Amino acid sequence: MFKQKKSSLWKKGAAFCLVASMLLVSACSSGQGQSGQGQSEQPQYPTRQIEGIVPFGAGGGTDLVARAIATVAEKQLGQPVNITNKPGATGTVGTKYVYDKDADGHTLLFSAENPTVYGVLKLSERSFEEFYPVHIMGRGLAAITVHENSKYKTMTDLMNDVKANPGDIKMGTTGPGGLSYMVTAMISQSENAEFNMVPYDGEGPIVTALLGNHIDVSIVSLSKAIENAKGGKVRVLAVVNNEKAEELPDVPAITEELPDMAKFLPWGPFYGVWVKKEAPDHVKQSLEKAFAEASKDADYQALLKNLAIIPMGISGAEAEKFWRDQQSISAWLLQDTGAAKVSPETLNIPRKQ
Repeated sequence: MFKQKKSSLWKKGAAFCLVASMLLVSACSSGQGQSGQGQSEQPQYPTRQIEGIVPFGAGGGTDLVARAIATVAEKQLGQPVNITNKPGATGTVGTKYVYDKDADGHTLLFSAENPTVYGVLKLSERSFEEFYPVHIMGRGLAAITVHENSKYKTMTDLMNDVKANPGDIKMGTTGPGGLSYMVTAMISQSENAEFNMVPYDGEGPIVTALLGNHIDVSIVSLSKAIENAKGGKVRVLAVVNNEKAEELPDVPAITEELPDMAKFLPWGPFYGVWVKKEAPDHVKQSLEKAFAEASKDADYQALLKNLAIIPMGISGAEAEKFWRDQQSISAWLLQDTGAAKVSPETLNIPRKQ
């Protein structure tokens, strides 16, 4: 009797354990299924074509770089990235256009460095603060150029004359915030020198003025300097960088003759793609991955080399630190030269030490 009861209890216990195990396995399987389903429910992106806005005219450096990388990135994203030029007011028109769009990642800003000084120049309330840096493609360099027949053979020759004749040596510039203006301000501060700054509407007119001997010296993009140097039209005195440029191995870095310029460097034009800061994380991640992959393309890299752009390929926090450092240099240069309309301090832009 006792053995029969014990056997019966054992069978019931075994049956209970079997049922419990089956329920546990079923629950685990159900949980896994729900987890997988949850992952697949992440919003799809992109769901339609992406509009890429270049806030400058067609054919410029920003436009060329934007079109080159967008053509490759769209293959990664699975949707077209259509580049549209919306120039006007130093890029503020196109920048505001992107800002006014939904933060869903279907409108991107392909811009150069200009928004870093919108605030101090009181050009626009919109700036890079409202955007997330998806990918900074690269940075350009500036070059100090004189006419091929100029008496200046080196930066030292030029600066000796500038200091001996303050305010007389004509420097072609594009006005406050432009490449030539900013580099001239750096040289003036570091060397305690004064140029006669002659304004022109763009790099093209500056080069024309230099070739016509209407000005004594100009500061242009490295690619433009190389183009004219190869044509035997200009002499490049220095590259505005803390090391030589690969494209002009016989031309010194400006810090070799003007060592105090080092505090402003590296500095120069840069090119990046941005999405509104409020865009969802999965959108930012998808864009970062797509543009990082696109940057490896051989044809795209060849374009950067042809334009004398130093590849960077940075995003997120690293990219934000980079553009904020550039902003600090530019904003405080404009403040120190009296060109700023709003103090960088008012805008919480620290002076770079």
